[in-house]
Amino acid sequence: MLSEEVTFTDLGLKDNIINALNDLGYKKPSPIQLKCIPSLLDNRDVLGIAQTGSGKTAAFALPLINNINPNISMPQVLIMTPTRELAIQVKNACLDFSKYIKGINVISLYGGQSYDIQFRGLNKGPQVIVGTPGRLLDHLKRRTLDLYNLKCLVLDEADEMLRMGFIEDVENILKNIPLKHQTALFSATMPEAIRRITYRFMHNPYEICIKSSINTIPDIIQKYCIVRSFNKTIALLRFIEIEDFDAAIIFVRTKSATLEVAEVLYNNGYNSAALNGDMNQVLREKTLDRLRKGNINILIATDIAARGLDIDRISLVINYDIPIDAKSYVHRIGRTGRAGRTGHAILFVENSERSILRNIERIMKINMIEIEIPSAEVLSASRIEKFSFKIENELENSDIDMYRVLLNKIKPKKFEISIETMAAVLLKLAQSKFPLILNDNYVIEKRINSNSLNENSKLVEKKIKMNLYRIELGKNDGIEVRNIVGAIANECKISNRYIGNIKLFSSYSTIELPKSISNELIYNLNKKMILNKPINIKYIREVIVSYKKKLKNIINKKDSIVFRKKRNFIINKSKNIYNI
Repeated sequence: MLSEEVTFTDLGLKDNIINALNDLGYKKPSPIQLKCIPSLLDNRDVLGIAQTGSGKTAAFALPLINNINPNISMPQVLIMTPTRELAIQVKNACLDFSKYIKGINVISLYGGQSYDIQFRGLNKGPQVIVGTPGRLLDHLKRRTLDLYNLKCLVLDEADEMLRMGFIEDVENILKNIPLKHQTALFSATMPEAIRRITYRFMHNPYEICIKSSINTIPDIIQKYCIVRSFNKTIALLRFIEIEDFDAAIIFVRTKSATLEVAEVLYNNGYNSAALNGDMNQVLREKTLDRLRKGNINILIATDIAARGLDIDRISLVINYDIPIDAKSYVHRIGRTGRAGRTGHAILFVENSERSILRNIERIMKINMIEIEIPSAEVLSASRIEKFSFKIENELENSDIDMYRVLLNKIKPKKFEISIETMAAVLLKLAQSKFPLILNDNYVIEKRINSNSLNENSKLVEKKIKMNLYRIELGKNDGIEVRNIVGAIANECKISNRYIGNIKLFSSYSTIELPKSISNELIYNLNKKMILNKPINIKYIREVIVSYKKKLKNIINKKDSIVFRKKRNFIINKSKNIYNI
């Protein structure tokens, strides 16, 4: 039988599960489901290498639920996931698949949820438990979780558990389950640490490798924009204003950045909210519910916090901070383009991050479209279009005649003006904080909250000036960009997003810092060490000036014309090196 003709019924699943799949709209099994389901039904260990989105949740959940004995009210299937978001998603999928099976109980255990809720759930005798390693291990230590009767263990997204530092917890949990059990492990990649787990805890696993579809995302238009770090918020505000979207997710790198960007958007009139790992589960679920219902339109999230999100409203993803690799990029943009709709993704790229962009393009086998930050002219056209749309809507209202009468009452008595002039005056008043006529010098103001600036101050585009500094530490000293960012951010008390480009050379490095940083801070910074070596930071122009002064001694010995040519060559070369 051809694989295209195989149905879920052909795979050997029970009728009550088939009925649930019909309700959910499942038609034909995906490649990983075709290979996994028969093997797991036969109680074989399975090692699956597949990307998120391949259908692996159903691939392991369907056969394992099929084999559960509902008459035994004890944990029979344990599914470990790296994040609480994925735990909730997998639990909900298991509930959907088992809706017609009487007696099956599914619960999730993860950090951030009340222990009382989890204790009550465990007391009901669930057959399926989905949880994160830390909380599962905690319950084992408390002896509130009994895995004596466990029949099957699933490790979902094992490489993510490794990346997040959970592997030791996973191994400790594996030591607390019966020796005779079935194991299914799924991972997008197979690093050595994960491979060691398969050797130690799996018995002759059936290995399945589903080729990545990382380069096939047909329903998402992908673009990138070269943006300097201190102009990111300006770029964000402009793109959000001109983009046509229902709901959007803005991805940032850190928890603090979610709050900073959310504050800027809120102060500029957008219904937005932050989503990060510090939020408790109740607040998180309320935030996502608000997004689903349309009470907020923009979510600012970290990669981990956004794992498992599936909200049809999201039509735009903006990568405010570039992801670390192509896999993370795919996870991000996969939040849009749902339910058969076309999605739109924009990636902000700093000059020093071009290599990451090229790597993403190479792995995905695409060429993203480069776009510019929307100009004042583009903003003006967008605002006029939206304003015109509002006028069209008002023309359909039946109370316009009331305002015609009012128009004659509010005409200025001292001036004789035409209706056209009156309309122009009212139009000017109606544009409020968003002028319809803009020029190239137009700036968008943004409020920030930083220890280095007055809380009520405003940071304005084109007024942020950076100075270039040289640090006498380079690649030969084993220095990395993160070492420099950490030292300077901690000492100068500024957010790392206000640190400009950092370039590493063999024996030195260069860094852009806001011009507002005081000489005292630079002086104090020189007292600090990076990797037990002095920073020795100097304003870059001092280096160039000292070089010019050295040349002045040559002018007495050589012809002035020769000197001028050599001097110009050296100075121009210096400018190229330091990007002045």
